[in-house]
Amino acid sequence: MNRLVALDNYQRTNDPTRISPMVISGTHALDIVMWMMEAKRPVEVYARSVDKALAPICKGTDATAGLITFEDGSLYHASISWALPIVWPGAVYSLEVGVVGTEGVLTIDDTHRDVVLATNISQGEGYAPDASRHVDFLGSYPPGDIALGELWGPMRDETNSWLSRLALGQATPHATAAEAHNRLMLTKAFDLSARLKRAIPLPITPEDEER
Repeated sequence: MNRLVALDNYQRTNDPTRISPMVISGTHALDIVMWMMEAKRPVEVYARSVDKALAPICKGTDATAGLITFEDGSLYHASISWALPIVWPGAVYSLEVGVVGTEGVLTIDDTHRDVVLATNISQGEGYAPDASRHVDFLGSYPPGDIALGELWGPMRDETNSWLSRLALGQATPHATAAEAHNRLMLTKAFDLSARLKRAIPLPITPEDEER
């Protein structure tokens, strides 16, 4: 993803060390994979980060890549970068997931490269519009794209589903608070491993994070 999200998040925080690509954006990719791997228990994480582009601007982290090892030996490699140039067409998210098993393979292409807008007029919509952007992957901005003065996209459906849960008691696919906390602590484990430059046993505690 381009660095507009990173610049916005780092500029709005009082402590840049409390946010990172993994914590802010990696959580979502991590969540979908951990949902697929819910029968497996993660036991260790090993990660590294780079900070060449954003550090001089806002003391931020560019990207983090790491490996989660599960109790049964399964591996999950994750990488997230939010330091691509502002002109990169991915307004927010461009995600690829691949699951390789002994009996099958599942791939997910959520890069939004199937609908591309290129124009001589700078882009005025999406996340933190910037006059230097002239090409965009439509649909990569989670709230959606504007049509008839409204946002149409995944978060519209998600919000309606959530409202149906509250108003009508219908079941929804939303994560539980426990699942959300688990994913957050896993992303923080990535950052902790990258900071200490060593493997970290899981799960970590808030006290571990302060090391």
